[in-house]
Order: sequence, then C-alpha cells, then structure tokens
Amino acid sequence: MVRRPKNKINPPSSNSDWPLETEIVGLEFELATKVDVSLYPQYTIGLHAWFLDQVRSTNPELSAYLHDGESEKPFTISALDGELVSSGKQLKILANQTYRWYVTALSNRVVQWLAQWVKNLPTEVSLRNAPLQILGCNVVHPPTTYAQLLDAEHGENLSLRFISPTSFRRKGHHLPLPLPMNVFHSYLRRWNDFSGIPVDQDSFLDWIDESVLITRHQIASMKILAGKKGAVTGFTGSVEFSLAKQATQNTEFSRLFYALGKLAPYCGTGHKTTFGLGQTRLGWSSQVVAEVPEVESLLASRIAELTEIFTSQRKRTGGDRASEVASKWATILARREMGESLQVVANDLQMPYETVKTYAKLARRALKVE
Repeated sequence: MVRRPKNKINPPSSNSDWPLETEIVGLEFELATKVDVSLYPQYTIGLHAWFLDQVRSTNPELSAYLHDGESEKPFTISALDGELVSSGKQLKILANQTYRWYVTALSNRVVQWLAQWVKNLPTEVSLRNAPLQILGCNVVHPPTTYAQLLDAEHGENLSLRFISPTSFRRKGHHLPLPLPMNVFHSYLRRWNDFSGIPVDQDSFLDWIDESVLITRHQIASMKILAGKKGAVTGFTGSVEFSLAKQATQNTEFSRLFYALGKLAPYCGTGHKTTFGLGQTRLGWSSQVVAEVPEVESLLASRIAELTEIFTSQRKRTGGDRASEVASKWATILARREMGESLQVVANDLQMPYETVKTYAKLARRALKVE
C-alpha cells in the first residue's frame, strides 16, 4: 500500500508545529521489539490503559474527563497494524518487525495535550510482558479544524475503507452493516460534541435516509473481541456513497455530508473506537482486510457462544442488566479457559478480584446446568 509522506517526529523529543487552533489530528507510532514476545488476545485493553495512564501522569484533570466524561470519547486508538501470529493461546509479536499504532484526537483540549506529549515521548509502549520500543511518531492525518473540513474540496462520490472490524449498536444488538443512517449518525455524534458547529440530528438523519445511496461495496464480516468484555461481529472492506439528485438542493447538509466523510479517518466508525474497532480511511481499495489471528477469533467466538447461553438463561430478568452480566460472565470464563489468571482478568476489567472470582464460579455453575 502506498503511504503518503508524513511529518516526522523523532522520539523521545520532538517539536510540534501544529497550529494552536487545531481541533483534530492523527498520529502513527512505529513500534518494534528486539525479540519475539507473546501478547494476550485482548491486548487492545492494554493499549487503551497505557494511553490513558500517559494522560493521567501529566494531566490528571484531562484524564478524569477521558475516563468519566458522559460525551463521546475525544480520541481513538487502533490495534497493532502488522503481522501478529497465533501461538497456542497467545499472539506473538515478531522481532525486528515494525508495527504501526494509530492515535487520533478529536478536540482541541486533547490535541494540545498530544502536542506537548510528543515533545518528550516515552521510549516504549508497555504492554503486559511485551514492551514495544517507540521507533518514531508520524502525523498521518493532518492537523485541521472542523470548520476547515466543511470548506474542504471534495469529489462527487465518497468512498470509505473500513480497515478494522466495524459495528453499530441497534436495539441492544450489534449491526455489522454500513447502512448510511448508522454510518453518518456515528460521525454526527462526534461532530455535534466537538465541532462547536452543531446540527439538528433528526433533520440531518432524515436527509441522510432520503438522500444517501450506496453505489458499490465490497465487505466481509468477522467475529472480533470488543474492548474489555464481550465480542461483536463487525464488517471490513470498502463502501462508496453518493447523493441522490435532489440532495444537493440542501447545500448545508450536502456540505456536512462530505465534511463528515473527511472526519471519518479521525473519529473512526461505529462503537468501541477507543479499543481498535472502526478504523476508517478515505478512498476505495479492493484489497481484502486480513483476518484476525486464529486465537483471537476463537476467543471471540467462545465469548459470543457463552454470552448467548447466559443471556438465554437470564431471559426472565431481561433488560440491559441481564445482558451486561451475561457478557461479563462470558468474558471472564472464556479468558479463564484460555489460561489467564483471574487476577489479570480482574485488572483488565477494572473489577475487584473477589467479584471476578465469584462471577467465574457462577458462570461455571450455569454452564453445568446448560
């Protein structure tokens, strides 16, 4: 794949020349290890935690907002982009290969923190038993503002590539389809939260439903681990959107349609974008997105299977609480079956060890009943 030139930032120190008014930016980190190291399948939890710990150590107030804020999250992170090999119940990172990791910021507050942070980067990304040396940091999505996205030039059609599994929440379930309403609702939520140029959601989505067409697509689906708990079915591939003839009569919404398309690489698509899902790029590609490693797929499938069993058993209680508990039980038991200690699982889920231990016992008991 041809990569466009990037602004190079050399760790551990660098000079950020982003304009002060910058509201969104995307970084690419080049990571490597000198020896083969093992990595647990849900390692994106570790990437997420490491990034937030970097924020906490330098800006506790911003860290609290990123942890507890009720709005959309003003950042995304990706999974590792590179060859991950299944090795027993673990993944293996190969020595002397470059892995890429993407981080984006969606608000001026986070952008300004990033600008200071990259001036004195740590030497490594610390994952459990797998320290990855930071070789370099590049600006991969250029610094800009939401207003500039509105004014940017665009073509007639809008093509997007979904390079990591992407899914939406719909009526309590996962929807792995790039329906225009779901795709652009995803972008609009971020736009309304962070742009300072809010748009009436219902009116715009009605216009999307009437005006946006899918002119071609090439997608596939796969089961993937979903953040701290659970598993989802997501889609990857390319989709081309276009506008119906009457759509251009609404110039405001037409401009926003193209602006949201340009926002997509920064904000990602769908949910769980702070755990690697929904990574999105502009343009069409017929290249097939690599399957997730076998061990990750097996764990995701096992979690999905157990979630269905436990949810079915708890149908009489119903509601979000029953689904939440079923997902936690499934995640804990499946990871324990993969050989992980309950203490490690408790740390990842940010739950008390005794609670995780109790959930594991209850899950095993429920499985015997089944």
